[in-house]
Amino acid sequence: MNSLAEYSVISAILFALGLVGFLTRRNLIVIFLSTELMFQGIVLNVVTYARLHGNTDGQAFGLFMLVIAAVEAGLALGMIVLLYRRRGTLDAEAWSFMHG
Repeated sequence: MNSLAEYSVISAILFALGLVGFLTRRNLIVIFLSTELMFQGIVLNVVTYARLHGNTDGQAFGLFMLVIAAVEAGLALGMIVLLYRRRGTLDAEAWSFMHG
């Protein structure tokens, strides 16, 4: 069985890669995929600690988080398609006028 430290490192790497992608890219699809990568790092961490403590509640919570991520992915991709049809680009700078 792999140790807790190995899973925690993999989780941190997933989160860090997602964060770097989110902060450095301007394409809306890449930004969206980067947030999903960060979310998967968090889910891996939750499931790892649940397994460490022998608690199935944490694993059920991880599964619930995956369902929420799938719903969020569907909504976000629909919004990205709508934005592309209106503006003709997926560059995040083209949508900067939407700040309050």
